[in-house]
Amino acid sequence: MDRVTKLASQRAVVIFSASSCCMCHTVTRLFRELGVNPTVVELDEDPSWGKEMEKALARLLGRSPAVPAVFIGGRLVGSTDKVMSLHLSGNLDTMLRNAGALWV
Repeated sequence: MDRVTKLASQRAVVIFSASSCCMCHTVTRLFRELGVNPTVVELDEDPSWGKEMEKALARLLGRSPAVPAVFIGGRLVGSTDKVMSLHLSGNLDTMLRNAGALWV
């Protein structure tokens, strides 16, 4: 869990992902289309820590699969449903600006 927290706090937007996950790809693309350059941590491509981080995220989110798990400004936002809900309500832009991920 410490590794997840540390990685999540190092950048404005961090997405814990799996390379084969279509929802992870969708969320990452949304952020890029908004002009955000998220840090994407592909858990399935990290043989030493990937499984351990995935288990920690599953406990944190209370569900499995644990990806995508989105952190903005070091705080857990949630998965695809939460990100899309924030985007549709117009609150995602505010969160991204407050975290320093958007400049305009």
